Amino acid sequence: MGQAARTVPGGPGAQGGGAPTGAAVPDARGYFGPFGGRFVPETVIPALEELAQAYEEAMADPAFRAELDGYLREFCGRPTPLYRADRLAAACGNPHVRVYLKREDLNHTGAHKINNALGQALLARRMGKRRVIAETGAGQHGVATATAAAVLGLECEVFMGAEDMRRQRLNVYRMELLGARVRAVTAGTGTLKDATNEAIRHWVTHVRTTHYIIGSVVGPHPYPRMVRDFQAVIGREARAQVLEREGRLPDVLVACVGGGSNAMGLFHPFVDDATVAMIGVEAAGEGLSSGRHAASLTAGRPGILHGALSYLLQDEDGQVQPAHSVSAGLDYPGVGPEHAYLKTTGRARYEAVTDKEALAAFELLCRTEGIVPALESAHAIAYLRRLLPELPAGSVVVVCLSGRGDKDVAEVARLRGRAADPEPAGPPAPTAPTGREEGR
Repeated sequence: MGQAARTVPGGPGAQGGGAPTGAAVPDARGYFGPFGGRFVPETVIPALEELAQAYEEAMADPAFRAELDGYLREFCGRPTPLYRADRLAAACGNPHVRVYLKREDLNHTGAHKINNALGQALLARRMGKRRVIAETGAGQHGVATATAAAVLGLECEVFMGAEDMRRQRLNVYRMELLGARVRAVTAGTGTLKDATNEAIRHWVTHVRTTHYIIGSVVGPHPYPRMVRDFQAVIGREARAQVLEREGRLPDVLVACVGGGSNAMGLFHPFVDDATVAMIGVEAAGEGLSSGRHAASLTAGRPGILHGALSYLLQDEDGQVQPAHSVSAGLDYPGVGPEHAYLKTTGRARYEAVTDKEALAAFELLCRTEGIVPALESAHAIAYLRRLLPELPAGSVVVVCLSGRGDKDVAEVARLRGRAADPEPAGPPAPTAPTGREEGR
């Protein structure tokens, strides 16, 4: 179909060779080139080894895969549609580009997070664990984990920053409605990094009975690989769907990146297709020079956070810096190690858009296509305004619409100075710790 002759600004052809092989990373120790690994206390190593072995055995078991596929199909509603957004393309400056949205917002629970949560919850049950815990920022991973725990009969506890609880009150109540206990984390900035810290501390002392369902392609090995593999259903479906619709592969993939699981899920099945450019979009917050952003790959440097080596926001002394984004799900000072690897090899490129651009894109998609996106996904939509005018006519772009924006409407209304539904008297009261728990 003449795809090899098509030139995409900043695509693989412009960056040179050396693209990694999707099946070749990570290595046996969990490294993606120099990134990844296990930087954790010795007490956690046995649990990680147990998890890695259980994962390998489960993925080699046709019965496990069939059960997971059944839940994804019958419970989650997969496959999700690939929707052609012509009015959006025109509004972004190039009506001659065909833009497709991979509609992960139509998943049960409203985002891509359920793909991974179900896989890990099934794995936890297979391992004989009776409890699962999770961290959450926007609340979508917390809701997905609570949902998976409910359908599989597992106890569930979710750690969430106090600031994120304020921004995402609806999701807090949804988690509680699903039977989960939500623990407010007041340390630090009260956002995703702090919630992750608390979840890790809790897991270290409860590893015999508890599985930690990490929500993104971060953390120590085997989590980055495992989460990627559970999310790769996004890219496998998108690949088949675009081939059916267009008769060829897309020219460009676009996805937002916080920790990076929706992007990795879309990218992974295309990594070995050298003609397909992959662009991750980070949160530039109030601007890359403002010091208030969450663009680890764009403005960070390598360091260790939450058990893995990757790009981080840090000062000259190596101290992790606070992240900021209008989107709670992108408000994280690190990124998955495989994204760091794709950046350094040149196989993917990473850009950043500001809060202001994301809010404008949120409204643009609502008004052009009748779709309310998550603020996380709105970052990917915002980047289309830069990308599409550069592309030749007939180009095909696939964007991962990672989640829906019901959870964000009240916050957007507040930021726009508009009154949404009357707010409750205050955020949900944090559940008081019992005497059996570590003082958190």
